[in-house]
Amino acid sequence: MQPGRQNVLDLGMALRSPLLDEFRANKARKWELRDIFGFIVEFSGDQHGSRFIQQKLENATSEEKQMVFDEIVPDNALQLIQDVFGNYVIQKLFEHGTQVHKSILASAMEGHILPLSMQMYGCRVVQKAVEYILPEQQAIIVRELEPHVLKCVKDANGNHVIQKLIERVSPDRLAFVTAFRGSVYELSTHPYGCRVLQRCFEHLPEDQTRPLLDELHKYTINLMQDQFGNYVIQFVLEHGHPQDKALVISKLRGQMLQMARHKFASNVCEKALVTADPATRAILIDEILAPKQEGSGVVVQMMKDQFANYVLQRALVVADGEQKELLISKIRPQLAAMRRYSSAYSKHLISSMSECAVSAARNSPCYV
Repeated sequence: MQPGRQNVLDLGMALRSPLLDEFRANKARKWELRDIFGFIVEFSGDQHGSRFIQQKLENATSEEKQMVFDEIVPDNALQLIQDVFGNYVIQKLFEHGTQVHKSILASAMEGHILPLSMQMYGCRVVQKAVEYILPEQQAIIVRELEPHVLKCVKDANGNHVIQKLIERVSPDRLAFVTAFRGSVYELSTHPYGCRVLQRCFEHLPEDQTRPLLDELHKYTINLMQDQFGNYVIQFVLEHGHPQDKALVISKLRGQMLQMARHKFASNVCEKALVTADPATRAILIDEILAPKQEGSGVVVQMMKDQFANYVLQRALVVADGEQKELLISKIRPQLAAMRRYSSAYSKHLISSMSECAVSAARNSPCYV
């Protein structure tokens, strides 16, 4: 045990009420909420007590819920919202309390939404509140965060609150989205900002997302190669409008080998092969089937690359008819050499290519 740790534990035990000590020690007794009235706040801040209250609130009577609520709100609400165990009790009140309880509890948070949103436990309660309160109180949360929205987006806790607002609040109340304009590249390459942008594209209407998408398209090639930006581009490929998907894929054309060999862009190449329409997919695969470049064929270069080999496998899965046969015919002669290739990343490729070669010989479809 660390020096001083025992003192901390002793202090924690000394500060416990006899009732909480008995609760922790006497597991055989059938405890009910009424047994701990007058000690709700203390129990909420204790690991075992908090779990007990959470479980009981799910099936509590109206009177029991009122008793729990009255001990917490308003005097102890902010303390418990930010507590490692207490925050779960507050979340349960939002889930199982009456609409009046939820409104009063949300009112107790007003004026504190920004610091709560940027606090490890508080941000969870703010998110839960957004799910259960009425639109008028959702709007109050939005208004408090609006002047600080970019700060929240880039915060490890605050970004989750912004995502929840985008998912749950009526878009006409989310004027803060205009603050993202001019910062799309910065947000796309940020570990939290990239998530928020994806939620915008997923939940907001065209009039709010179009300026963001138009800005995004200016940086497509750079974002494909970014550790976070590539996820935003992949999201557009998977869920975007046809014109946006087409614009992204147009930037890949002529760049397939280069991008397939990139750690992050290779993921975009795979997604493009899967989501493209058949005609566009055929054009991308034609690039892979291109004749020799820099002394060896594109297929050979991709087979030997730690990232591009996954793109090649994906191409083989989605290719149709003649293109699939051409790919297999270029791969098969290289399998023997690949078996002698020392890099560990090639072994899965060898295995899957072998399966495809066997499947082709039997005239059956191959799946990797």
